[in-house]
Amino acid sequence: MKSILLIGLGRFGKHIAMKLHELNHEVMAIDRQEERVESILPYVTHAQIGDSMNEDFLKSLGVCNYDVCIVAIGNNFQSSLETTSLLKELGAKMVVSRAARDVQAKFLLRNGADEIVYPEKQLATWTAIRYSSDHIFDYIELDDDNAIFEIAVPAAWIGRTVGEINIRKKYNINIMALKRNGKLELTITPDTCFTQDAAMLVLGKNKDIQKCFHI
Repeated sequence: MKSILLIGLGRFGKHIAMKLHELNHEVMAIDRQEERVESILPYVTHAQIGDSMNEDFLKSLGVCNYDVCIVAIGNNFQSSLETTSLLKELGAKMVVSRAARDVQAKFLLRNGADEIVYPEKQLATWTAIRYSSDHIFDYIELDDDNAIFEIAVPAAWIGRTVGEINIRKKYNINIMALKRNGKLELTITPDTCFTQDAAMLVLGKNKDIQKCFHI
């Protein structure tokens, strides 16, 4: 369990708070708008109304005591930038800040952010990849070059084994798991047989996966 300071309770911040609640983390939530703070109370450990650009207010929170500080402010980049900078000046261990564009990310990283999240950009990428092909069910980008795809087993592979297909040698792609009836099978051997009811979780470079599966 981690202690997390969450600043900004718009739609993105609220979803973060709700997921952290599911994961049983301790969350202190902050926003300037009273109605947002009140709406998040069932999902967080503590919540306060306050201005994150006010240094005295941030000091009163003891930001250095949190494992992670998340700046989820989305509609005011100046506020996000100043909050990120103040958090780091006050000794925050880990600052994760939201950005909408690369130029924002550069400023945030220069002013104290340890990590950047792009909710709109990341969701747009996922949506484009997921719905532009009938045989892709999910997609997780690991970095600019590598990703994990949940993908349908090609018809030509049905009834054959992992060893017979050997995509690790041919395409440098690793089969991490098979998924049948919503359950993952993580023990994959050369003798594992592909069936019609299965999907695969594969890991590799985007270009190799695109070439192998004709994406």
